[in-house]
Amino acid sequence: MTRASRHLLEGVGTLLAGLALWLFTGDVEVPVVTPTKVGIVLMCVGGAQTAWGLYGAVRRSVRGL
Repeated sequence: MTRASRHLLEGVGTLLAGLALWLFTGDVEVPVVTPTKVGIVLMCVGGAQTAWGLYGAVRRSVRGL
């Protein structure tokens, strides 16, 4: 597995985990953090990691030409 595909896979997984937290934990109360806000942060991190993986895959394919 290349680094780009690993970043892409991890990014999509993180994004989906954040989406699940954001959608399904609206009424859950935790003393320290709000799960919906953690979900938003995870979606941002997952989106950035997915974009980095896509960039790496495109860069590798262009460099291989």
